Amino acid sequence: MRIENLISILENYAPIHLQESYDNSGLIIGHPQDEVKNALICLDVTEGVLNEAIDNGFELIISHHPLIFRGINKINRKNSVERIIVNAIKHNIAIYALHTNMDNVIQGVNGKIAQKLGLINVSVLDAKKDLFRKIVTFCPHNYAEKVRNALFEAGAGQIGDYDSCSFNAEGMGTFKGNNNTNPFVGAKNELHYEPEIRIETIYPFHKEQKIIEALLLSHPYEKVAYDIFRLENQYQEFGSGLIGELKTKLDEVVFLGQLKNIFNIHTIRHSNLLNKPIKRVAVCGGAGSFLIKKAISSGADIFITGDIKYHDFFESEGKLIIADIGHYESEQFTKELIHTILIKKIPNFALQISGLNTNPINYF
Repeated sequence: MRIENLISILENYAPIHLQESYDNSGLIIGHPQDEVKNALICLDVTEGVLNEAIDNGFELIISHHPLIFRGINKINRKNSVERIIVNAIKHNIAIYALHTNMDNVIQGVNGKIAQKLGLINVSVLDAKKDLFRKIVTFCPHNYAEKVRNALFEAGAGQIGDYDSCSFNAEGMGTFKGNNNTNPFVGAKNELHYEPEIRIETIYPFHKEQKIIEALLLSHPYEKVAYDIFRLENQYQEFGSGLIGELKTKLDEVVFLGQLKNIFNIHTIRHSNLLNKPIKRVAVCGGAGSFLIKKAISSGADIFITGDIKYHDFFESEGKLIIADIGHYESEQFTKELIHTILIKKIPNFALQISGLNTNPINYF
């Protein structure tokens, strides 16, 4: 199978444009048209994981965390990242990562955590905005369906689980072309009135060029009039963290005990207990301190995440419990999620979850 086919499945689930500006998701080593017969799934690309791939004949590594985060000026094998790059290329192993784009979809990293905790009524904790644009165009009645379908095929008109979404209104267009024009309807140097359909639909910003090209190719006019609007709407399908509810309230100590069992951890760093039952639970896989205030304002009784610093714990201010279960521990089920996404679409493709624990943090 070509790598680009695997990427298409993963990025249809977690679109690449949803990654944060600092991130480096995507195909890091390899070419999209390279063919591979198997893939190894991991959380981090370490030298141990690469050796696992080499020893077992894997041609692609799919990781949650990108191998390369910062710029690399030289590749001299002086550190593990440089050595992994050299050896991956040497053994013709491609490396792909889907990081914060998988964090920012409701059924991504945090959705998996919520599932493990049995949360219901789940919603995004900090919804994203400015992800979509609206395009408006005008065309003769007989061409409206052709233009609409071209826009939809290019990726416009998707709202949640609905597709082919548009608004259409009838109106009257006017135009007059000079001697240099070749009007589709009307005559040169004459004011023309044409009954037209106003078509408007939304699209994800990263598809804008493709959308415009589809419009221009499908529209009959020599010069196509269209407007593009930036949308400030928040989209509850995309964003950081999740909040949901337990089916029944639980005592704090009982819930923390369950948390340890579910995530197979021995230690939870947490703020002061509040001596009240837990019902609303906020989660953020990885480093989530930036969401503490959002979790409080959303009425969470507890916020589960990783990488909480000393002073971050003070932000609980007796309003909720902050529970740091560890970065790796909070994201450990992402490997399982990636495997499930792919195996549903390509059940006969050879996939394996890495057997290595790549957590760099140890507890004594």
